[in-house]
Amino acid sequence: MAYVIDDKCISCGACAGECPQEAISEGDGKYVIDPDKCIDCGACSGVCPMEAAHN
Repeated sequence: MAYVIDDKCISCGACAGECPQEAISEGDGKYVIDPDKCIDCGACSGVCPMEAAHN
């Protein structure tokens, strides 16, 4: 199951820089993860200061 970013996201961009698949992009008010690119590695979750990225 692909990771998702919930509404706790503060759009800091930390997750996007860590994603090895470049699956994370800036969305409308928060970052979003492309489920087709996500490999479920959890790199985004490990760096998110708000714990907004999870599976």
